[in-house]
Amino acid sequence: MKTDQFLKQHGIPFSTHEHLPAYTAQEVAAEEHISGNRVAKTVVVRAGEQYALCVLPASFKLDLEKVAQALGVREALLADETEMAKLFPDAEVGAESPLGVLYDLPTVVDERLAGHDEIIFQAETHRQAIHMKFDDYSRLTDPIVADIAVHL
Repeated sequence: MKTDQFLKQHGIPFSTHEHLPAYTAQEVAAEEHISGNRVAKTVVVRAGEQYALCVLPASFKLDLEKVAQALGVREALLADETEMAKLFPDAEVGAESPLGVLYDLPTVVDERLAGHDEIIFQAETHRQAIHMKFDDYSRLTDPIVADIAVHL
């Protein structure tokens, strides 16, 4: 199921903005004319025997040691494109939805995103951004909120 369908099904208000193709979260921020601190990027990790979604501001990079600690595992590794294509067959590579609940994946959100009223992200395509209230996102996904990133 696509992210927008899932949000509609659960009665979650959101808006979508069409833009030129943006292949990084920083490019999404530029297309949306907002700070990279406000745009979420989704990074998929292998944590032990499971996968997890990590959601962090576009202007930050993932700290895998902090992710492992947040998930209570010894090691977290970045998933490769082949793994991501299998996990997210409905998404363009690099435009994975940050809604782990769609894929039965645990979700870890960097605490800096949790401090914003709104979360903005790509979902399945590089040509559209979804805007929604962070509180709605949090209620829907029940993420682990932790310090998992460092500023670029």
